[in-house]
Amino acid sequence: MTGNWTAVAMAFVALFMVGGIVSFLKQGLKKGALLLGALAALATTAAVLWW
Repeated sequence: MTGNWTAVAMAFVALFMVGGIVSFLKQGLKKGALLLGALAALATTAAVLWW
C-alpha cells in the first residue's frame, strides 16, 4: 500500500515539474526547461517502476 502512495507522489512531482517547464519556456529559459524536462522524465519513470 505504501508503494502506491509513493508512486502517486512521484507522479505529482512530475506534473509539478511539467508546469515548471511551461513557465521556464515562457520566460525564455531554455536550459532550465531542459533540465526540468529530464527531471520530470526521471520522476515519471520512478512512478511507473514503483507502481
